[in-house]
Amino acid sequence: MGLEVFERGALPAWLRLRQRVHTERLGDIPGAVAATCARPEVAALWRPGLRVAIGVGSRGIDRLPEVVAALVAEVRRNQGDPFVFPAMGSHGGATDAGQREMLFHLGVTEAVVGAPVRSSMETIRIGEAGGVPVWFDRTAAEGADLIIPVNRVKPHTDFHAPTESGLLKMIAIGMGKQRGADTFHGQGFSEFGRLIPAAAETACARLPIRFGLALVEDGRGNLGRIEAVPAPELRERETALLRLARDWMPRLPGQRIDVLLIDRLGKDISGIGADTNVVHRYYTGTLPGAPQIQRLVVRGLTPATEGNASGIGLADVVLRRAAAAMDPLATYINCITAKTPEGARLPLTVDTDRQAVYVALACCLRTEPERAAIVRIPDTKHLEELWVSAPLAQDLRGDPRWEPLGGPRPIAFDPDGMLVDD
Repeated sequence: MGLEVFERGALPAWLRLRQRVHTERLGDIPGAVAATCARPEVAALWRPGLRVAIGVGSRGIDRLPEVVAALVAEVRRNQGDPFVFPAMGSHGGATDAGQREMLFHLGVTEAVVGAPVRSSMETIRIGEAGGVPVWFDRTAAEGADLIIPVNRVKPHTDFHAPTESGLLKMIAIGMGKQRGADTFHGQGFSEFGRLIPAAAETACARLPIRFGLALVEDGRGNLGRIEAVPAPELRERETALLRLARDWMPRLPGQRIDVLLIDRLGKDISGIGADTNVVHRYYTGTLPGAPQIQRLVVRGLTPATEGNASGIGLADVVLRRAAAAMDPLATYINCITAKTPEGARLPLTVDTDRQAVYVALACCLRTEPERAAIVRIPDTKHLEELWVSAPLAQDLRGDPRWEPLGGPRPIAFDPDGMLVDD
């Protein structure tokens, strides 16, 4: 007897739906960067020979190499001397080479952006914030006359506050390398809302951080806004941009999902692999918001995550291929630094999609397979098109946010037990 003992009852049909999401894709990246850098507070900073350190490092940002290249070009146009440095905390295995390699995979190389990449894990202590030491990349702190963080503003997966993921967090944690990230995470996520703005304020006061380049993506994950934010305005402006980013985010359908199938998990999708603002769950349990999800299945990892499976512990069931793709070292370093070892715990592990669906359903409460609300998504960032079981789709009729793309069809598996894709 095997897992087939749980294959009780017929599955519902499902159909493909399109979500009407906010779209605001920038066409001219160099033009947008030049325009925002022309604001008086920024234009006044330029002078010949200015050594400029550009901090980059978050994964999954749309057209990031184009943005960095445009900023480099703007620095050079104003007779500055730019270089790029990784601002990614402990990522890349917390090594110089690993972080340089991560930038390479993000497309941020000297050949692409037109400036050298200087990667080092060395840090200096620049002060304190709320009683916590603030560490900063030595290369940037000692080798630049101007430091510019470049980052996406978005809701964070582990804490909520007026400012979450963005320029302030990159300054406070990303630019602190592994030592800074470990120090901050050691205080607990409950302290981030207080400590991150304080640490960023300390860094801006002690170092030449005069502005940052804030990026916001639309509901399709396309870059929709680029804004140079002067240092004195960082906290206030990032709060407003976070509200905008949250408004633009796509969402899952309905009030309750019995089984959510996620095709891919990865650091390029979310810092925790699957965005908790979408799935409304954390390692400690469910989070406020709809829909509430009974069981979550992860089918695989993204190639760009390079084996970092941080967040796989959010799932209830995973395919064996996802577990096999996990790089323990990269995953463990990330989870240890974040003080969330739960993120590396492996859930129930099965061989096929068929087993995953039925095992997940068998773990649900008050759910009959033929009436189950089942949803399948590519990942938590790309939610414009998704599969929704017929019982849930029926509940969405009349909601202008959701448009059917064809009629119902069976949830079908091939002879190997894997989902059949059209």
